[in-house]
Amino acid sequence: MALKATIFKAEIQVADMDRGHYADYSLTLARHPSETDERMMVRLLAFALFADPALGFGKGLCVDDEPDLWQKDLTGAIERWIDVGQPDEKWVRKACGRAAEVVVVAYGRAADVWWSGVRDKLVRQASLHVLDLAREATTELARLAERTMRLQVSIQDGQVWVTNGRDTVQIEPRTLLGPERG
Repeated sequence: MALKATIFKAEIQVADMDRGHYADYSLTLARHPSETDERMMVRLLAFALFADPALGFGKGLCVDDEPDLWQKDLTGAIERWIDVGQPDEKWVRKACGRAAEVVVVAYGRAADVWWSGVRDKLVRQASLHVLDLAREATTELARLAERTMRLQVSIQDGQVWVTNGRDTVQIEPRTLLGPERG
């Protein structure tokens, strides 16, 4: 019998002073049985970093041909493709051919090793942005995971603060490739 996804509900308030974007979002996240709280919370953080009413969660781990998040225009064209973790460089190149912009939010112990292995193969992808999150920050972020969450996310000068009202996590995404987040 296959294990089912665990459903998480998140109410997030995004105050992105860098982009001038302020909005509240009601999100439903399905955590795949093989997904950790850390990965799920990085997906949620990626949503907040690029928050937009048209941004939504893809099937990600369940379907090879879909990202963790994507933003489509009214015609169905993919404007932004976002993957978290350390995706295969062939999939990243394929995504660059399908989307106007591709973002990889790398995290974890092996993120530096992954990046050093794929950097030369991906550096020519003009539409690709790669961000790196510190291991300590994503570990702290995972501790905020609850089945029902109310989070405030503030973004200013490249710094991100995520709070649930009791605990606050500060994250500074580091740009490895592409322009600054925006």
